[in-house]
Amino acid sequence: MPHPKFFFRGYSPALELMLCALATGASIGVSAQQWEIKTFAGTGLAGYSGDGKPATQARLNNPFGIVRGPDGALYVCDMANHAIRKVAANGTISTVAGTGKRGYSGDGGPALKAELNEPYEIRFDQTGNMFFVEMQNHLVRRVDAKTGVISTVAGSGQPGFSGDGGPARTATFRQPHSIQFDSKGGLYICDIGNHRLRKVDMKTGVISTFAGSGERTATSDGAAISGTPLNGPRAIDFDAAGRLWLALREGNAVFKLDLPAGKIFHASGTGKKGFTGNGGPAKEATLSGPKGLSIGPDSNVYLADTESHSIRMIDVRKGTLELLAGTGDKGDGPDGDPLKCKMARPHGVFVDQDGSIFIGDSETHRVRVLRRTHP
Repeated sequence: MPHPKFFFRGYSPALELMLCALATGASIGVSAQQWEIKTFAGTGLAGYSGDGKPATQARLNNPFGIVRGPDGALYVCDMANHAIRKVAANGTISTVAGTGKRGYSGDGGPALKAELNEPYEIRFDQTGNMFFVEMQNHLVRRVDAKTGVISTVAGSGQPGFSGDGGPARTATFRQPHSIQFDSKGGLYICDIGNHRLRKVDMKTGVISTFAGSGERTATSDGAAISGTPLNGPRAIDFDAAGRLWLALREGNAVFKLDLPAGKIFHASGTGKKGFTGNGGPAKEATLSGPKGLSIGPDSNVYLADTESHSIRMIDVRKGTLELLAGTGDKGDGPDGDPLKCKMARPHGVFVDQDGSIFIGDSETHRVRVLRRTHP
């Protein structure tokens, strides 16, 4: 919450952040000497072009989820183009799934001839098969690593809530958003419209509700995972210890799920929407509709805090929330100092093994990368 003396008209979120930091002595964000942000893919203009050319010359349309594939390429959900694209090690971009036309077709054939409907996030299983969520088709699809053939693994294509205890392929979801695999290959799905986290046993194909009650009420700190409400479960990732981190979009908070203990613990966000608390205790900070989450090799939790147009980080050792990129105001760039680089509703964030942070800066139609300039 802003300091009482700073309640006045005409301030921006960025100004509010600065004033609060000055008042409390908190750090505003990372040092400009430590990090640099650059455009990795996209020209800044919406479109669908550039395959076979450098990614910085290609046009994207609302890039969302991002991940590094087993082949070393970076894979991007080109959401409004209804396609999955990849940037190879030499910097060239290509399409690996989707025709660019909205639809639901192609199962049993080449992924490049399939029609998709708003892919949101991509993951790879332990054998290199590609999985992605199609939010508007209410399902999860798979592209075979060897054959390139696409199939549906979860969801009937119709919105709803059904199927627990039966085949995932005939179950219904309501606008699923994020997915991730656990160390045993189980597939977790953020069924955001049903306010549940669901799990598919990939050996049996059976689906179940793992967390969430369907209610949109607050999540209690330390509560049992099973049956506890989740208000807008949007993004998930596992850390090296096997704990599942979850960002709640409507809940404006981040929780840590201790699977062996069967408990869920509050990690960041007061539940109120805002852009305060950078440099201070993460639990006392406000978030603004977080829609992307990635665990870095340093075990810290990186967030695409979409409605504050920023990338923020939970320092798990200090228990603080840090601002890494963005000003709090919507805009486009410039490259260079990440704390001067405006962004526009970023949805995707992925932290690579070398610590580089890739950002799906959705409404600037760019993928950006944040890298350290000094160790």
